[in-house]
Amino acid sequence: MNQKMLIKLTNDLVMTILMLVAMAYYITGNRIHEIVGLVILVLFIVHNFLNRRWYQSLRKGRYSLRRFLQIAVNLLFLVAMVIMVISGILVSFNIFPIIPVFNDTILREIHVLSAYWGFILMAIHIGFSWGIIINAMRRMSGIDGTNRTRTIILRLIAILIVVYGVQASFERDMFYKLTVYNPFGWDFDTTALDLTIDYLAMMGIYIGGTHYVLKFIQSHGKARLKKSN
Repeated sequence: MNQKMLIKLTNDLVMTILMLVAMAYYITGNRIHEIVGLVILVLFIVHNFLNRRWYQSLRKGRYSLRRFLQIAVNLLFLVAMVIMVISGILVSFNIFPIIPVFNDTILREIHVLSAYWGFILMAIHIGFSWGIIINAMRRMSGIDGTNRTRTIILRLIAILIVVYGVQASFERDMFYKLTVYNPFGWDFDTTALDLTIDYLAMMGIYIGGTHYVLKFIQSHGKARLKKSN
């Protein structure tokens, strides 16, 4: 693995971990939440800088279904993060307390909703690159080729993660968190470990779902190409 890819993966891994920490607002408290949010902003800027060639390539090449979907998800993720950052700065009372805000209830609602949508879109965004991530991890661990038993075990684990993630989504009221702002918050009676496991499993739904949907689209495209030939 080259150094640039290692830097990208490390930056993205740290940003993902900190996103999970940021979701635990009622465990960390406001000050830590704002500090973590500021670090996420810096890492997100670094992420976009390291992947700046992607923006330059938007007007080049052929637009397949996969590419169209990836661009849509990436741009939605970018919009969600920008809204989350701006609204977070405006409602801040630890790091940016000097900015006057006259109606912070609406801004807090926008911040919370954009954060949860950003979380989902981040997982889908990772799903688009999951194949690249897995291949990089294989090279780092020295694993060559494929192994049927290992593949079956990993797919069973993936299924269990998705099943648990669906259950956690219902228990954590994710539908309402994505549609309704609750000024009294959620997840009061939880531990950091439980919250981390639940949110990782929920990420697994969208990472795995995106990865396998894309594989289906790719195989379906190849089948259609063979028929046309």
